[in-house]
Amino acid sequence: MEYDWLGFGYAALVAAGGVVGYAKAGSVPSLAAGLLFGGLAGLGAYQQSNDPKNVWLSLVASGTLSAVMGMRFYNSRKAMPGIIAGASLLMVGRLGLQIMEKPIKP
Repeated sequence: MEYDWLGFGYAALVAAGGVVGYAKAGSVPSLAAGLLFGGLAGLGAYQQSNDPKNVWLSLVASGTLSAVMGMRFYNSRKAMPGIIAGASLLMVGRLGLQIMEKPIKP
């Protein structure tokens, strides 16, 4: 089994973003959303490690975060929403490429 290290790293980044939001601003919704979406991204990375074509949970989590954090970055111009939105957009692109990838015939 090959692990999806990029997916696990992305999940850690999202969870850390929630913790940073809580530490800097005392925002409990940021902490809850960061841990929720970080957990979903981590579960998606685990599922993708077991089956490389099972990208749907990761795609939903990263797609939702790219939209929500992209709007927050657009309105506030703060660094952390921009970082999470950019990383989420890159994950959506990566997962989209994995969906379109043709299987290698043995």
